[in-house]
Amino acid sequence: MTNLRAPSKIIPRAFPGIKPGEIEELIANSQVHAYAPGEILCRENAAGDRFYMILEGEAEVTKIINNSETRLLKTLGPGDFFGEMALIHNAPRAATVTAKSQLTTLELEKTGFDRVLHSSSSIAMAMVSEISNRLRSNDQMAVDDLRLRASELAEAYQKLAEQDLARREFLSNIAHELRTPLMAASGYLQMLQKGAMSGDQLNTGIDAVARNVQQIVSLVNDILFLQEMDLVLPEFQAVDLNAVAKNVTDKYAPKAIERKVNLRLSPDVSLPRVSGDSKSLERALSALVDNAIKFSPNGGDVEVRLSARGGDVFLAVEDHGIGIEKEKMTRVFDRFYHLERHENDLFGGIGLGLAITKQVIEQHQGKLTVTSAPGRGSAFTIVLKKLN
Repeated sequence: MTNLRAPSKIIPRAFPGIKPGEIEELIANSQVHAYAPGEILCRENAAGDRFYMILEGEAEVTKIINNSETRLLKTLGPGDFFGEMALIHNAPRAATVTAKSQLTTLELEKTGFDRVLHSSSSIAMAMVSEISNRLRSNDQMAVDDLRLRASELAEAYQKLAEQDLARREFLSNIAHELRTPLMAASGYLQMLQKGAMSGDQLNTGIDAVARNVQQIVSLVNDILFLQEMDLVLPEFQAVDLNAVAKNVTDKYAPKAIERKVNLRLSPDVSLPRVSGDSKSLERALSALVDNAIKFSPNGGDVEVRLSARGGDVFLAVEDHGIGIEKEKMTRVFDRFYHLERHENDLFGGIGLGLAITKQVIEQHQGKLTVTSAPGRGSAFTIVLKKLN
């Protein structure tokens, strides 16, 4: 065989102890085959009755995991063999074997194997010994894979448990956030119905009812907005983010003053327009600005900055408030995540703001990033593609 390792030298590497005469017997009942790179020798779950020994080249052994992922188990070279179970019984192939390079194999069909066994019991013992070792190795591989699956299952179960807890807390927060303004509005309405308020008190009562009803409407709108975004894709148009940012900062200026926060807008007069839905983007930015003010309990600066670089438009909201702990950074965009307390400060809301922002930006094919340090503040940045 030209440019080929002789089978008589390869076979003893696969089956130590086999005698020279028995090697010739094995070769006489086998055939040599060549395969091009990428050619499949045997396929997972397919029937087969052939045993393969690699004489030259390399082959890859792969297995489908979880009905979707193709995992590389190992790479075989000269002296390695596979398909041994086909010689013992009619089990389907346990994995797929593909030629990685130009490959040459010595192949033995079950009928040939039966002839070898009939004429030489020592060959049978050598082959059965090696096949048993291979089975033990495969069993260990299966055990390792089961351990990995068990670990992944435990992790998935933990995530489900955390999500279930978050949902229950979410429902509890909704009940609280609805109950408080409902009770307040109901109390004032009862007093108004009984004629117990007049003059300035009457105006105060009406304002209180209106304020609490608006709080309820705003909460319900947020919940419905998140739900409807999964179903309805708005028609995008050219949007001026400078105008969006000004609308939001004007809207939150009174709240900023009340919280002793200096809310600043730094527009970019040459800012390119983006393709999007202005109302959705305004809602997304509102959530960022609202959070920045809320989580600045000691006052300070909140800046809304706009800029452009390359083909991207940047909209950043930076505060100098309580910041976010590192282990909570990955959870702040979850729909049900809500920070209720920080030291002596209590924070209202149900944790939908950042989830809304994230979903809006993803719908616009953009990115939303955050950098933060506890006690030093946070910076949320929206990145959108400029309109061509």
